[in-house]
Amino acid sequence: MKAVGRSGGQAVSLLAVALLVTARPPDRLSAQSDPRLLAAVQLYQAGRQDSARAVVRQLLQVLPPTDSVYPQALYTAGLLAVDPQSVQTNLQRVVIEYGQSTWADDALLRLAQFYWAQGDPASAVQAVERLRRDYPSSPLEPRADLIAAQAYFNLKDEPSGCARLRDALAGSGDDVEFKNQLSFYLPRCPAVAPPVVTGTPGSTPADTTTTPPAATSFAVQVLAVKSATQVDDMLTRLKVMGWLDARVVRDTSGFFKVRVGRYATRDEAVRAQARLKTRVGGQPFVVEEP
Repeated sequence: MKAVGRSGGQAVSLLAVALLVTARPPDRLSAQSDPRLLAAVQLYQAGRQDSARAVVRQLLQVLPPTDSVYPQALYTAGLLAVDPQSVQTNLQRVVIEYGQSTWADDALLRLAQFYWAQGDPASAVQAVERLRRDYPSSPLEPRADLIAAQAYFNLKDEPSGCARLRDALAGSGDDVEFKNQLSFYLPRCPAVAPPVVTGTPGSTPADTTTTPPAATSFAVQVLAVKSATQVDDMLTRLKVMGWLDARVVRDTSGFFKVRVGRYATRDEAVRAQARLKTRVGGQPFVVEEP
């Protein structure tokens, strides 16, 4: 079911794809209801990955499987796991054993992201279609639909890809950055109307400056290209490495700029820049956003 692909076969933590604060909505992970699990996530984000895993492992050992926190702990274990098999096993347990919990649709989304990052589009599609079937009212469906669209396109199934792209657009609401991601694929689907972005008159669907985050003003730019494929690959790579707030900004010249973070100070952004240069390479640099 797994294939060595986008991740290059390397063992990676899904916190890449799973601090994926882009789930239910972006603050879903930080809204973990159990303080012990929230502490584990914070340890991971602080660079203490082994300590974070130890906290979750110990919690799973002491909690009875009937405890309401247990599926949340399994989900977190999947996010923090260092090897692909553990990622898959923990998340699948949430889906299979705790299908009625509030974490089951999250687990399916993470599985879809994981399979896509691993280069297994067929399994990614299966995970998304199950989420759509079993949790039709899930707020995660638009994000899942985008993964399915990418996977279908990869499988050369253009009609299904365009159908999921249409569904993702319909559920995108006022999320400008998400609409920007969807806009990469619109040329493949002429029948799908471009997203309408509300905001300042004259703004375009790819103009993310219409709704800037109120409390942040710095980011790190890691790539600027005109190829949607390169952008997609970089976004996947960054998220698999843990940079879950990676996003795309498009300027008037037509370049897609991949950026990471929304930092309140330049010093924070500079620290992130150094980490990105070490792990991703290239010449990332700090930019100020309005």
